[in-house]
Amino acid sequence: MVEAFGGSPAVFVPDNLKSAVTGPCRYEAEINRTYREMATHYGAVVIPARAYKPRDKAKVEQSVLLSERWILASLRNRTFFSLAELNAAIREKVTELNGRVMRRMGVSRRELFEKYDRPALKPLPPGRYEMAVWKECGVNIDYHVEFEHNLYSVPHALVGQRVEVRATARCVEIFLRSSRVASHPRLNGRGQVSTESEHMPAAHRAHAEWTPSRLIAWAEKTGPDTGHVVAEILRSRPHPEQGYRACLGLMRLSRTHGEQRLEAACRRAKRLGAESYGTVKNILKSGLDRHELEPSGKAPSLLPDHENIRGAACYDETERLPCS
Repeated sequence: MVEAFGGSPAVFVPDNLKSAVTGPCRYEAEINRTYREMATHYGAVVIPARAYKPRDKAKVEQSVLLSERWILASLRNRTFFSLAELNAAIREKVTELNGRVMRRMGVSRRELFEKYDRPALKPLPPGRYEMAVWKECGVNIDYHVEFEHNLYSVPHALVGQRVEVRATARCVEIFLRSSRVASHPRLNGRGQVSTESEHMPAAHRAHAEWTPSRLIAWAEKTGPDTGHVVAEILRSRPHPEQGYRACLGLMRLSRTHGEQRLEAACRRAKRLGAESYGTVKNILKSGLDRHELEPSGKAPSLLPDHENIRGAACYDETERLPCS
């Protein structure tokens, strides 16, 4: 919108909507961080209107009324089959409205803009504003933070700290008390990991509290199959620290479902050859841990027992026809 005018104003006067003002206050309002960054990019400041004081932005309120009368009302009976077609019609009506001569002033809005507003606008910055999203995150024991279902590393000394993540379409930056501590290219999809080698502890030294051996020892207290699953999770990662999060998830499952059920679920996951947190969680969720395992030499049946299902014994292996 700013670039459409060919210049930037010195002051933005928004309403107290959440996307602009996160903490309304008559004297010192708290501005949405992304919105404040945009204003700073254009060299402007944000001074919100007072709550329930529409006269603080009377020109905007009048423009809303004009848009309803001369744009929305004139297009209400037309049918559009694409957003581009609708935008073209709106643009045509806006041009017509701005070119209309006002009876009281004797000039059009376009003429007034060119005479008074455009000379007062500041030049645009060299680059376009890039939208950024901020989020507060905690640094997990694997020295990664999670943003949009992907993991990004930070220096391992920050384990347990609260940091702020600033994400654009191409980059993810991580800040601790306004100082940038890490930067990564933004990952697409889900479940991906971006790890910088300099963020890792030297020679992957054990963290102050959690180590692979301690996690395996805890798991073996629950049962040998739980210990096997934890060991496989740690072994399957390029660096054991990257498996800490999944192991902590298993700990949480033991508190929710009990150690006995967790051991049974890990036994089934081991039999399936799918030693992962997700497999164990799904087994517990579906209650499969309460069912007896098929003998190791027998493939599990994919069909339930039911009187209307004949089963493989009732079919001829050569002709694939039902037995008479």
